[in-house]
Amino acid sequence: MKDLNNKKIIVTGATGGIGRSIVKSLIENGALVLATGTKNEKLDKLKAEFRNIEILKFDISDTAKVEEFIENAFNKLGGNLDCLVNNAGITQDNLAIRMNLDEWKKVIDINLTSTFLLSKFGIKKMLKNKSGKIINITSVVGHTGNLGQANYTASKAGIIAMSKSLAIEYAKKNININCISPGFIQTSMTEKIDSKFKEIIISKIPSARLGDPQDVANAVLFLASSQSDYINGETLHVNGGLYMA
Repeated sequence: MKDLNNKKIIVTGATGGIGRSIVKSLIENGALVLATGTKNEKLDKLKAEFRNIEILKFDISDTAKVEEFIENAFNKLGGNLDCLVNNAGITQDNLAIRMNLDEWKKVIDINLTSTFLLSKFGIKKMLKNKSGKIINITSVVGHTGNLGQANYTASKAGIIAMSKSLAIEYAKKNININCISPGFIQTSMTEKIDSKFKEIIISKIPSARLGDPQDVANAVLFLASSQSDYINGETLHVNGGLYMA
């Protein structure tokens, strides 16, 4: 996509399977990407693998330093921010009656609160340029619910509702806020799923396969480009037909 040439884009959770595919696709389409994560070794590997990339270690759970992170990332990108991809998140599964308050709060704080703060301070930078795009990665289970994931599903559903509110607030400022809701994607996380349970999952997917990280990256490319300029407050489902909104 030629209109991504020289676009300045932040990607959180950049070292995971989906995050890496997002980074790779954006760079291949001409963007300058600032990749962030918590592990220096993986960030350094990204830096060695790709040109047109900046890296900045940051743990998004450190909410008190989110504004500082956005400022540092903004400066590393040459004083500009065209797009923010909020991809980082965690799971900490447990049945509801066994889930303690720390398990609940940790997932809500990292997945939802940090996404809000990153969006908030990202929007402040975008307002100066009178344009920008925010892409929040949610999950199919934020729409359907899931066994043992009351905290995770609540956080992902919260991101969707929050994104709609932000979209309403800043549409007139030429800032688009949308979500991508992946289904079951082939990553290190899904590789840990028991093979019999994985077969059950695949049997429920009309496409009869798990998704590829590139499927999510393709959706990011679209929402980051000018081709999506009249799309705002929406959720793009990437799940092989598992859930049809």
